[in-house]
Amino acid sequence: MTTTEKDPVLVVIQLTGGNDYLNTVVPYADPLYQDNRPKVGVPTDQVLPIDDHYGFNPALAPLKNIYDGGQVAVINGIGYPNPNRSHFRAMDIWHTCEPERIATEGWLGRVIRDLDPTSENVLTGVNFGRGLPRALALPGVPVASVAVLENYGVLTGILDEEQRAKALDVFARMYSPAIGAGPAMDYLGRTGTDALKGANILKSADEGYSSSVEYSATPIAQNLKGIAKVLLAGLGTRIFYTIQAGYDTHSGQLPVQTQLLTELAVGIADFYADLKEHQGSGEVLILAFTEFGRRVKDNGSGTDHGSGGAAFVIGDRISGGMHGVYPSLNEDKLLDGDLHFHVDFRSVYSTIAEKWLGLDANPIVGGNFERMDFL
Repeated sequence: MTTTEKDPVLVVIQLTGGNDYLNTVVPYADPLYQDNRPKVGVPTDQVLPIDDHYGFNPALAPLKNIYDGGQVAVINGIGYPNPNRSHFRAMDIWHTCEPERIATEGWLGRVIRDLDPTSENVLTGVNFGRGLPRALALPGVPVASVAVLENYGVLTGILDEEQRAKALDVFARMYSPAIGAGPAMDYLGRTGTDALKGANILKSADEGYSSSVEYSATPIAQNLKGIAKVLLAGLGTRIFYTIQAGYDTHSGQLPVQTQLLTELAVGIADFYADLKEHQGSGEVLILAFTEFGRRVKDNGSGTDHGSGGAAFVIGDRISGGMHGVYPSLNEDKLLDGDLHFHVDFRSVYSTIAEKWLGLDANPIVGGNFERMDFL
């Protein structure tokens, strides 16, 4: 199914490893910041000021330009009660909205189901990267997971076109009879046929794309370029997802985080410019998040797992600026040496689900959480 309507689209960027909040949105005027970060602090004269107290890491200059245009909302002090400092468990909580129990249903899987309850479009949700993030997982909800758009397809290792056509025919006939033959077989059958349909449709995205924007060769930039291709092809995709890994900076943080934030900011800026060139930015909202922040005090060359963090919401139609309260660095205000959260991440999800996508947010996030004013 294709559509010419410009329905609202959500692009989620997962920063895996726990991005250091304090060195991303820097409280440069707070002497406690310099006291706690003697080795990995961002020098005051390098910070890109937001106001007379806070500023962006200099690596985020391209994002700061978008912020200055009023199109970036910084969600300060984001987290949830009783924060978990395990990468896997913390990310599961963000993916499923279930801090108290192990769950398997992804919040975006529920979003995709509600956007397309009959699974009419197998490309309502598309992930750029290997595997399927749990946020997108929900039984009966098809999601295409694309490593490289140009090479995406089924049985692409068969170079001879005639042989591949025969193999694809066998593939289709093998999976189709499974539908309706019991829950397990039905799932396998639909997964196989959905993959085949999705691969065939996605071919058109690369063929019809052209842009004056030259994306960098970094993985995050190339994934965002792939998202732009599919989005601008008008295939009806409403939810996009991609991951930038490497933020677990226990050591060597300054060069590692600087490179990652540079690649992220450049990739987002190129993606945003590409959408604007094609009059597509008005329909897109970008959410960038990480599973937790880092400890307030550095460990000599890096920072360890902490709590409290920041998320970014980017788009033409948002209310930009600083949202939420930046957590205090005063020792008596910390949580076991970490920042306290002030904004529950499910409030951000609820705001996006309701105000941007037009859905009933409560069943998606598992409760009623305060809506925010960035939309």
